[in-house]
Amino acid sequence: MMQLQSPYRPLGLLAELTYRCPLGCPYCSNPVFSGPQGAELTTEEWIRVLGEGAELGVVHALFSGGEPVLRKDLARLVAAAREKDLYTNLITSAIGLSRAKLLELKSAGLDSIQISFQSDEAAGADYIAGIPAHEKKLEAARWVRDAELPLTVNVVLHRGNISRIEQLVGLAVSLGAHRLELAHTQYYGWALRNRKALLPSRAEVEEAGRVAERAKTALRGELEILYVRPDYFGDRPKPCMNGWGRRYLTVSPEGDVLPCPTAREIPSLIFENVRRRPLRDIWERSEAFNRFRGTGWMPEPCRSCPEREVDFGGCRCQAAILSGDPGRTDPACALSPHRGNLLDILDAENEEADFQYRENP
Repeated sequence: MMQLQSPYRPLGLLAELTYRCPLGCPYCSNPVFSGPQGAELTTEEWIRVLGEGAELGVVHALFSGGEPVLRKDLARLVAAAREKDLYTNLITSAIGLSRAKLLELKSAGLDSIQISFQSDEAAGADYIAGIPAHEKKLEAARWVRDAELPLTVNVVLHRGNISRIEQLVGLAVSLGAHRLELAHTQYYGWALRNRKALLPSRAEVEEAGRVAERAKTALRGELEILYVRPDYFGDRPKPCMNGWGRRYLTVSPEGDVLPCPTAREIPSLIFENVRRRPLRDIWERSEAFNRFRGTGWMPEPCRSCPEREVDFGGCRCQAAILSGDPGRTDPACALSPHRGNLLDILDAENEEADFQYRENP
């Protein structure tokens, strides 16, 4: 590995192979499209990107989308990552995954797989997904177990399923999952459009936290449960991506390189493309990656806060959405001058609304 000029080293590369997906989940963080975004990277281009990532120090390649299984070259890309000694993880809806495809991916070197579930029972899950998908997901999860691959069950929590955490834990146990991720909706992309329909009440969030903690205690050593608390209902922000441009990078289907998957929520940022610049050059020198690195960019109260190198000022995308400026303190922080913007949303948006389902590019 060549010596980095930047003091920051990327450990994870999120390879968003395609934005195409058979599901229409109303909380999807993929961009809200207004038209074609450009041709997807070719197999050879992705192989080059994976190699450049390994040279930067990346150790973990996460294949995602959209739905990455729609890429016919997925097994070849997994093999290319394995050749570079990268740990490989597939993040999938499991729609389009067959038993034969799964075994092909395992043979290519796939290390683990994460399947998204919308709920624990078919009626609610299929309503959220926009298509009948739940039974297919159950079948695919059993194939993963039979193939002896580590399985993570991922569920995005919102008003429609937040009361079913006990049942979701039971689902993960029944599927033989190694890990269960219960992550509250992050309000970007399609989720921002559907915030009125998705946002739970504070009482629901507090009860969900208690149920999740009880399950973590009861199943310790049997099932790892990761419960991601919602930004909107806390007093301190989470460290976005462990700090902007510090440990992770995302490559979009058309080759744009982003400090986080939702960085397009910041209209003022210009993203460099792997078709025009090497990944190392983008990581070390691009304006988008350097804009919010470190602490020098921070305003008060972040600049003098003892937690500034713990939470890094919170989420830049959330600051842009809720305050109009990505350089401000995340309103998820109780000390933010723009905290009132978030509190006004919590007061106003716990009301009934219909889903606007995700559209495909």
